[in-house]
Amino acid sequence: MTALIVSLFKFSYMIRSLHQQLKNREITSVALTQKYLDAIKTKDSEIGAYLTVLEESALQQAAEVDKKFDAGEEADMLTGIPCAIKDNILMTGVRTTAGSKMLEEYIAPYDATVISHLRKNGAIMLGKTNLDEFAMGSSTENSAYKVTHNPIDLERVPGGSSGGSAAAVAGDMAVWSLGSDTGGSIRQPASFCGLVGVKPTYGRVSRSGLIAMASSFDQIGPLATTVEDAAIVLSRIAGYDRLDATTAESEGKYYEQYLTGDIKGVKIGVPKEYLSENLDTRVRFLIEQSLEKFRSKGAIVESIDLSESRYALPTYYIAIFSEISSNLARLDGIRYGLQDKDAKTLLDIYRMSRAEGFGTEVERRIMLGTYTLSAGYYDAYYKKAQAVRKLLRQSFERAFEKVDFIFSPTTPEPAFKIGAKTSDPLTMYLSDIYTVTANLVGVPAISFPMGTVTEEGKPLPVGGQLMAKWYDEEGMLNCADAFERK
Repeated sequence: MTALIVSLFKFSYMIRSLHQQLKNREITSVALTQKYLDAIKTKDSEIGAYLTVLEESALQQAAEVDKKFDAGEEADMLTGIPCAIKDNILMTGVRTTAGSKMLEEYIAPYDATVISHLRKNGAIMLGKTNLDEFAMGSSTENSAYKVTHNPIDLERVPGGSSGGSAAAVAGDMAVWSLGSDTGGSIRQPASFCGLVGVKPTYGRVSRSGLIAMASSFDQIGPLATTVEDAAIVLSRIAGYDRLDATTAESEGKYYEQYLTGDIKGVKIGVPKEYLSENLDTRVRFLIEQSLEKFRSKGAIVESIDLSESRYALPTYYIAIFSEISSNLARLDGIRYGLQDKDAKTLLDIYRMSRAEGFGTEVERRIMLGTYTLSAGYYDAYYKKAQAVRKLLRQSFERAFEKVDFIFSPTTPEPAFKIGAKTSDPLTMYLSDIYTVTANLVGVPAISFPMGTVTEEGKPLPVGGQLMAKWYDEEGMLNCADAFERK
């Protein structure tokens, strides 16, 4: 319960407020950064959010920022604000493991594009956060290094795969953080930890410097305590990048300026397929409460048909397993990754290095993906999954002709206990049932705190999810902000 109070108290440390205090010289960036570094030293032995803490460079960055503030120079909203970075995003000269033994000694030779943007805007990077190995998981139990605990209840998972990034913010060990989202890996941890998490439109944020899991699904996005904080961060990392051919021209848009709180006349669709009889009754009650809040703000709520969404989960896993098999082929002990010292032949290097370097979940996904791409099975699985993916996109196009946003729970349940699902991968995969569709069709999606349910006498947060038309992050953020204000 104490951790929950800490997380809620953290609202006094929102980005806009901190920026104003830094600008007025009421606080210094060095003092602020030291506060969070001290919190990491005090709390993280129990929580396990960080894999690498960059104390020296963070304080050095903060000192440089303070000189600019003292000189009265113009400063961006993120200047001097401490943040955390998921450990599958490259930072020059910093160990980047992707949560795997395969990359235990890998030192990134360049910055990811999002890191370059953050450096330009003066953000202070405290360290790299834990994740499920190569972002494959929904609980951050699959890391090769440690299990991350949910700061709200240390016996429970923080979600995955960006569990370390979520735990850092929820545990008051960073103001905000970056995660990556391939099928819910930002939104599900946000739901479990009582945060706001944004998966941008595919192509809104550059993937250059993100260690790829499934290239046609991956997106980098923010985790924060408020919608406005998430909007501020998204504004600074979005935009075209010549190093990522999938990115769109979208620089210079400040999403925080669109947060009016006015959603009168906005149409919110609720897919009847998402409210099945199997849904946790406590979550259903929160959904009904949430829809009433939207109505009270002037929104129009209506039921919609997304019947094709029942194919989303199997389609998603066939497609990502295939891309995983392809992307991770480069990690063979020769081109990249750990090399087994006892290997004597080329075949030994491949076989032994990958067996030693990869964990069980990664091996499972590589094997299944290799199977779906193999001769004789490609048409039956991968090709069919791509066809269904196209049908899903068409169903969303039809839905968005009728409504502005689609609402659902982010997860079917609150955070589960550590170890509760590790023996049955299928039950773990079902944690993503509401989130994967946004990645399949490429639309933006946000998870925001919808309310709490009580388990064993403890209040546990549950997130609500909004999905929007392609490249309508501003409308989506405003709708979530209106709910947050209510």
